Parts: sequence; structure tokens; C-alpha cells
Amino acid sequence: MEQRLSLITLGVTDLHRAHAFYERLGWHGQEVQETVFFQAGGLAVSLWARDKLAADLGISNPAADGFGGVALAHNVRSPTEVDEILVAARDAGATITRAAGETFYGGYAGAFCDLDGHAWEIAYNPGFALADDGTITLPDFSAT
Repeated sequence: MEQRLSLITLGVTDLHRAHAFYERLGWHGQEVQETVFFQAGGLAVSLWARDKLAADLGISNPAADGFGGVALAHNVRSPTEVDEILVAARDAGATITRAAGETFYGGYAGAFCDLDGHAWEIAYNPGFALADDGTITLPDFSAT
């Protein structure tokens, strides 16, 4: 697993309120399918409903599991890499919370929690350009 972050997702209780808050801070985001994406240097920050984020990560009882509403994502270049990283994480002691599989956005992803319960998604997303240096560039969602 390369040492980098691709995406940080913040689970929010009110998407429109959170989006407006970040816009007031000077961030410019694009809302797509009930998710707001902000380009933040070489990575992205997204806002998504907290309950949907927990469900997507395979965390069934967020309150009991200590889920803090934040997910770190590591995007990769192929579905095979997703599988390899999930195996390595499991072998290192992580708890696989969602087995790798096809996603609603046309990619392939799985998720795990590290030894302290921090949630990670490992994802192949053909819609997010991943440069050789590991930075991602969000697509222009307004063109779709």
C-alpha cells in the first residue's frame, strides 16, 4: 500500500448545512448524488450523510463500534490492488468491514478498520484520475 491518502469523507448530519458551511469558509464543492466533493490539493474531501457512510463501510452499529464519522480512502489503479491491500490489512490485524466488490459508482472497493477502529476504504474508481505521484483529480461533475 502506497503511503498516501486519496480522499477524506466526513459523515455529516445535514448535507446542505455542511456544504454551506464549507462554502462560507471559501471552499468550492460540487454536489453529485447526495455527496459534495471538494478538490483539496492532491486529494479530495467529501461530505456524505453519516448513516450512509457507516453503511457503505460495513459498520452496522456506528455508536457501539466507535465510528467517528470520518473515513480515509486510498485509491488504487486496479481492482486487483484493492484485493491485495485488503489481504495485507487483514494479515496486519485489521478488521475487514466490507469485502471487496463492485460499487454503485462503477468501481470496485472494500473497507477495513485499523487496530483503533479508524475506517479505511480501498477503492478503484475509474472516474477519479490517479496520477503517477498518487494525487487524484476530481472530474468536472457539472459536465455530466
